[in-house]
Amino acid sequence: MSPAPQPSPGRNDPFTGGNFRVEIDGITSTSFSEVCGLEISIEVVDYRAGDARTSTEQKLPGLTKFNNVTLKRGLTRDLALWNWINAATTGNVSRRSVGIILLDQTDNPVLRWQLRNAWPCKWSGPVLNAGCSEVAIEELELAHEGLEFVAP
Repeated sequence: MSPAPQPSPGRNDPFTGGNFRVEIDGITSTSFSEVCGLEISIEVVDYRAGDARTSTEQKLPGLTKFNNVTLKRGLTRDLALWNWINAATTGNVSRRSVGIILLDQTDNPVLRWQLRNAWPCKWSGPVLNAGCSEVAIEELELAHEGLEFVAP
């Protein structure tokens, strides 16, 4: 049997999305099955000067918005995420730095996104169904004040 083909030296293959790690300041390391919502958008503002002689308008950048990020994991006895949002429901909002690190096939960090001043704004418990044998999943939605792309 011949060895698997190796990529050519100048080739830039995309990374797979299934190997990642999430780090939340102040929360013991935990595994997540899914992260979604890594998104930035800039509102488009239509502008037309009052003395403009054209019927077209300029498109200007408006507010930058950061989507909430949702973390999903199998429900365990670890109550760290529950305790974080439960504290927020009593007015004790704890803003934390959250790192989402994409790993290569050998578990080396290759890309990192950093959420600034993240705090839990929604928790969803698992769907419970007696006719199902799937893992019970909890979801934590995080509001944040910025998404940075940093070198690992």
